[in-house]
Amino acid sequence: MKHLMDVKLGELPTWLATCNFTPKSLLGAWNSYCNKYINVKRGGTAGISMLLAGYCVLSYGWNYQHIKHNCWRKYH
Repeated sequence: MKHLMDVKLGELPTWLATCNFTPKSLLGAWNSYCNKYINVKRGGTAGISMLLAGYCVLSYGWNYQHIKHNCWRKYH
């Protein structure tokens, strides 16, 4: 199993198809993220910042169609 950083762009769909997306594995991934970036002795704001940036990108992706239509409206 390759890590995400080792996967080339053309191999990404194949790599995603081989990933395990069960609730147990997703919870394990969340716990490892928290242990690596949030629950550290001398932690800064990096973990929370990455989580917030990820939420912003995900939220923008979900609302893209609505935002795109608002961009083309003309206000008189």
